[in-house]
Amino acid sequence: MRTNSALPSARSSADVRNLGILAHVDAGKTTVTERILFLTGATHKRGEVHDGTTVTDFDAQERDRGITIFAAAVSCAWDGHRINLIDTPGHVDFADEVERSLRVLDGAVAVFDAVAGVEPQSESVWRQADRYGVPRIAFVNKLDRAGADLDTAVTSIRERLHTVPLVVQLPIGQEEAFTGVVDLLGMRALVWHAGRATHDVPHDVTHEVTYEVVPVPEALREEAHRRRRLLDETVAELHPAAMEEYCTASALSTPTLAAALRDLTLSGEGVVVLCGSAYRNRGIEPLLEAVVSYLPSPLDVPAVRGTHGDSVQERAADAGAPFAGLAFKVNATATGRLTYLRVYSGTITKGETVMDAGTGRTERIGRILRVQADRHAELDRASAGDIVAVVGLKSARAGTTLCSPSAPLVLEPPSVAASVVSVAVEARRTVDTGRLSSALARLVEEDPSLAVRVDRETGQTVLSGMGELHLEVAVEKIRRAHGIEVGVGRPQVSYRETVVCGVSGLVYRHVKQDGGAGQFAHVVLDVERLEAASDPAHAFAFGSTVTGGRVPQEYVRAVEAGCRDALAEGPLGGHPVTGLRVTLTDGATHPKDSSEMAFRTAGRFALREALRAAVLELLEPVVELTATVPDDAVGGVLGDLAARRGRVTNSTTRSGTAAITATVPLAELFGYATRLRSRTQGRGTFTTRPLGYASVPSGVSAGVLGR
Repeated sequence: MRTNSALPSARSSADVRNLGILAHVDAGKTTVTERILFLTGATHKRGEVHDGTTVTDFDAQERDRGITIFAAAVSCAWDGHRINLIDTPGHVDFADEVERSLRVLDGAVAVFDAVAGVEPQSESVWRQADRYGVPRIAFVNKLDRAGADLDTAVTSIRERLHTVPLVVQLPIGQEEAFTGVVDLLGMRALVWHAGRATHDVPHDVTHEVTYEVVPVPEALREEAHRRRRLLDETVAELHPAAMEEYCTASALSTPTLAAALRDLTLSGEGVVVLCGSAYRNRGIEPLLEAVVSYLPSPLDVPAVRGTHGDSVQERAADAGAPFAGLAFKVNATATGRLTYLRVYSGTITKGETVMDAGTGRTERIGRILRVQADRHAELDRASAGDIVAVVGLKSARAGTTLCSPSAPLVLEPPSVAASVVSVAVEARRTVDTGRLSSALARLVEEDPSLAVRVDRETGQTVLSGMGELHLEVAVEKIRRAHGIEVGVGRPQVSYRETVVCGVSGLVYRHVKQDGGAGQFAHVVLDVERLEAASDPAHAFAFGSTVTGGRVPQEYVRAVEAGCRDALAEGPLGGHPVTGLRVTLTDGATHPKDSSEMAFRTAGRFALREALRAAVLELLEPVVELTATVPDDAVGGVLGDLAARRGRVTNSTTRSGTAAITATVPLAELFGYATRLRSRTQGRGTFTTRPLGYASVPSGVSAGVLGR
């Protein structure tokens, strides 16, 4: 009998696992999630991406497009543990959804395609997890595919992700003949038989499709022992306690090896690698066991740090401590506004009053929900370590800290990526103009990586996002959810301006006298290129060398603020100016007429004048494009990339297909999907990831630059 899908409460925070599923698009994240839900009894039917029947891809656009667009939270129970799981998008345009999810997760499962290995977006989400220090285990999926090779995938993990893979399984059979794995810790074979139930099930659920434990096949015994010795040696090199045992016994016992694997996973020094085929229901049970064994509980991660005034405080994952939680996602539904919340400390109950630590406002929690994608179960309370949704909060946004009014604390919010692509949007019917404004405001509330502004020159409403697909999804959501016919202008990219050759000793005097107290500020500025900037598209440095108190410190800060104001629009085309250093070298004040406002105004106009005198260049966003195409289409694809100002950086051929990597200006990629399909007869695919900004070559027009 399958267990009821109702989730028992975890015995303590030690029995909770908060994890995300991370990967490149089409690596199998959603299928892995579906199999986990099915095997744990949270669902009673296996959902399939190609049928549009998955639990986590519940949005109509996700089912139509066959990809994950929105991070979806689900919960299930396994071996006495509650697993709160977030299925994250794999497309680069929705990387901000991954960013917000990683901010509140304790661990992650990184899924890799056994044929492709580490793909571009796999690398990107891995780096995102590195930034937040999220421990990971790896699952090499799709071992049943033609060309699948575990060792090649592991090599790409080692070389591209710069981590130490700790492979704990050996596949039994290749491609279509893949039937199971050898567990190198227990030195046993796990073989899956469709439709077979077995009495040897390592948890409290009997499944329709499960594995049978058998001895290691004779043909694989020597290889299994060789790989176990290699695993022992690798772990011993990284783990002091394991090294001590290895030096004594020339091998590691299974308990020592398991404990060392957990320690290395938590520290990030190594990544445990498992394998299987989620679509064929092979390898999911061992993956769940690894999640419980190796990934951290809320008690295993460092106490969350926050600020209160000028002091830094820590809150441990203790249900009895003052409440502190972080909102990481907001979703407006037909039944109300859902705020997704990670509880870091304390306990909240239904009807309790909490405080928005950023604004000081208090709000009442109407309901607490255990989230199951688009379905919810009522809870009376949520404690430290829980990920839940709450109803009743009106002003909370993604990144808002909620806390006990008696113990204020502000937690660090997830970072929000800068938007790089913009389109002009307008309602086709005048009567829908007001409704469109409300719909756009709701979109931005739900997705902070979207931005809406009104162009001061044209009066157009401009919607900005992370990519062409991102904006397509946003516009389609307005059409479907609000019934508004929307007209869309051609996408525009966000350009930048930067200094090539600066100016020194620029003098600016701001004098204004119109009765009463006047305004006086005298500044002298040096402007130069910021050569040391790691990312010139987001760099600005300000300094002062004024001596003798000629410009008081409060006026120096005002000059800096004025300079930052001037960076909003550059002289080349009104784009933001970045990658420069401004130094205040001299100045003068008036005993009565000088003020912070006067010096801020002087700083703004002085830098504008300096930029007009300097030599500037235009920067454009560039991406790394990886196109997978048939061998016979390589020439046409390379020619098309050259016409788009692409610079090929790598090309590899395998099994009749070529993987071409190139650096291409984002502005040249609009409509590329259609062109690639036509050149490859529908067989070509491509992905992109942002690389930053690069100079626009002379003679290339930026067109209408979306100021």
